[in-house]
Amino acid sequence: MGFKTWADSKVKQMSWVDLKLTQVSAAFFFLMLAKLWEPLLSLDWYWYAVIFVLALLKPASNLFRKQLPR
Repeated sequence: MGFKTWADSKVKQMSWVDLKLTQVSAAFFFLMLAKLWEPLLSLDWYWYAVIFVLALLKPASNLFRKQLPR
């Protein structure tokens, strides 16, 4: 069993509350990193927008590519 298979099986066992709490903890972890490493916050606003769009491309394309079962 590879890591991806193992991780997929563990994620499938999580409830939606667990998934959202994981997302919140990741967000606050990165806020903590930004607080501790000030150069991260010195970027212009558009760099954050570029990173946001690049990170969203694959999940958004997967979301709109899949068709609903008939």
